[in-house]
Amino acid sequence: MRIIGGTARGRRLFSPASGTSDIRPTSDRAREAIFNILAGRVGSARVLDLFAGTGALGLEALSRGAVSAVFVDKSHSSLGLIGKNIQQCHFAEKSLVLKKDLGRSLAFLQSYVPEGGFSLVFIDPPYIMQSVEAVITSLAHEEIIAVGGLVVAELSAASHLPAEILQFSLVDRRSYGEAGFWFYEKKTG
Repeated sequence: MRIIGGTARGRRLFSPASGTSDIRPTSDRAREAIFNILAGRVGSARVLDLFAGTGALGLEALSRGAVSAVFVDKSHSSLGLIGKNIQQCHFAEKSLVLKKDLGRSLAFLQSYVPEGGFSLVFIDPPYIMQSVEAVITSLAHEEIIAVGGLVVAELSAASHLPAEILQFSLVDRRSYGEAGFWFYEKKTG
């Protein structure tokens, strides 16, 4: 696993030990495709990486010009990998790592919302969890996403998510192998 593009391109990332089932990193191929789709939205983005795992999605965004990233996970092993990968990519000054259980309220994020809100959010829970719709609903209630902000959710490609979740509209959907990606944009009104 490595950073695909930007200033940290080619940097190897620390991965979970073989046989670890609680962390499922997004493949390099899928990450490259996702960031090709995101293209102009990444530069100057304020990123929120939920269920961050190794931190690869948020770190890829930082490498491609995002201003800052907040990484959230509850797993001790994930937090260790995220910390090592932030150091590996030299993004400590742009990163914040939080140990939180995302199955509960997201109200804790209010203290970390950048001015104007987060503009790019990644949600990548374990496939067996299937809590993406609930997390997006909670993000809407907490009003921490900028108007026009984009939420990219990863689930099993066989999963189903609605076209609308409160003020978020589905604007694209892609599949890469077993991984499915849903792109939701926060409506302006």
